[in-house]
Amino acid sequence: MAKRKKLKKNVLYYSLGIIILLVLAIIFGTKTYKEYKYKQTYEYKLIEHGYSLENAKELLNYYKDNKQIESILNIPRNEAILKLIQEKYYIHKNLERYLSYLEKNKNKSLNDIIAIVNVNRDYEFYENDISTNSSDDTLLIVNKYYKLDENFEPNNLVTINNNYAYENNKITKDANDAYVSMWNAAKNDGYKLIVNSSYRDYKEQEDVYNNIKMYKGEREADKVAARPGHSEHQTGLAIDVFEINNQLTGTFKNSPAYTWLKENAHIYGYIERYPEEKEYLTGYSFESWHWRYVGLEAAKIIHEDNITYDEYYAYYIENKI
Repeated sequence: MAKRKKLKKNVLYYSLGIIILLVLAIIFGTKTYKEYKYKQTYEYKLIEHGYSLENAKELLNYYKDNKQIESILNIPRNEAILKLIQEKYYIHKNLERYLSYLEKNKNKSLNDIIAIVNVNRDYEFYENDISTNSSDDTLLIVNKYYKLDENFEPNNLVTINNNYAYENNKITKDANDAYVSMWNAAKNDGYKLIVNSSYRDYKEQEDVYNNIKMYKGEREADKVAARPGHSEHQTGLAIDVFEINNQLTGTFKNSPAYTWLKENAHIYGYIERYPEEKEYLTGYSFESWHWRYVGLEAAKIIHEDNITYDEYYAYYIENKI
């Protein structure tokens, strides 16, 4: 009897031992598995890459695309990334260009770094012509990087009535309708606008550019005129507009009519294309008389954020493709 009790007791101890070992194995296995799984996470990989836990969480909170996180892991750790992603017009595909430009221009603000790279100013003008996407319609871009085909002609060109422009000026119908509305509003406020230049085809722009180049040289010509194919006037969306009593390029910027345009043109879908102090982005000298039709939505954003059309296009159009 005693022997049987001892046997039962031993079996009980043995069973308890097995259970304890199983529990410990499960606990250890679970912990090991959790550690294994955690090491597969981007949080762990970012920490291993040199970022703090806080920084890793910040990056993961911003980036929802695993491919973008992978790209962060494929470049050396750089805390400037954490500051760059806070900027409104940050575009991830430009990250390495931001970092490269920042390294060479540490005195510039992050806002400027992003703006400069977004509009391709980290490249030389006319270095690589990019074909303009004409399907963008009123939002197509033309500058010293984006070029129109020699045979491009905008749809729905109409002649601006002589009440609002000098003879034989043409722009697209949408741009014209908006300009007439703007002209009437300006007149009600005491200003009589007049367009003295608008649509120019490729050949006309070639003549304009070559004429300036002949007398002032290529460097000076590039400051004030577009090379053929790179002119906004070929889009049929740009106008050179003055006030009937002030039609001088040297003085229009000081006129009340120019102030009126700066404050009101966006209401009609027009923007100042080459603003003062934005030459480092547009590549052109300040032109108080050059206005571009982009539509109401784009004009509102550009006006409120005080950005150039080049910046708008990079972020709101090209970045969405």
